[in-house]
Amino acid sequence: MEYYTTIDTNVYSFVLEYNGIVGLRIPITGAKKIKTYPPPPSAINKNPFPLRDHNEAHLKVLDPTGSRTRLFDRSNSDCPQPGDILLTTFKTGDPFSGVCLNIRRRGVDTAILLRNKLLMTSVEMWVKIYSPNVRGIEVVKRAEKRARRARLYYMRKPKHDKGSVEGEVEQYLKRRRLIRSGALGVGDPKASAKRPENGRAGVGTR
Repeated sequence: MEYYTTIDTNVYSFVLEYNGIVGLRIPITGAKKIKTYPPPPSAINKNPFPLRDHNEAHLKVLDPTGSRTRLFDRSNSDCPQPGDILLTTFKTGDPFSGVCLNIRRRGVDTAILLRNKLLMTSVEMWVKIYSPNVRGIEVVKRAEKRARRARLYYMRKPKHDKGSVEGEVEQYLKRRRLIRSGALGVGDPKASAKRPENGRAGVGTR
């Protein structure tokens, strides 16, 4: 379907043709001036990076000290990696621990996927690190070898499933209590988790 417009110069009328059939004839009485307006100001010039500014504004509210951002920063040597055992405590509800299968870095929506076995049933939970309900995230135990994959979904198979990690968590909590009480004689409990002889067995943020 194509539209064509012509002007009849004899009678000074406007003709609208549709598929060769004249459908409308509008007489032209005279030239008219149409008022035009300038285009509205572009939002890109005012804010060229809206998503980045949106994330930064929310991070200042959800993580004012920046501790959780530094914990999951790639440049941090103590940054949790897939395969590590993490312990997450909440303001409401019981803590949850498990093997980290995936770390999804999406700004404010950054989350970690933990897998554990409770009552002989495998359970997985996505934990958003900037959630106001999250009180703290701690590294209980480092993986023996760095995983060659960013997503350890193969651990869902029975052959590679680690099972319950409650034993490692109990040992970590017991060691943490001894360190805080001074029974182990550790001078700097905030030392790196990769050197447990100089500090505690795990690091985290509160």
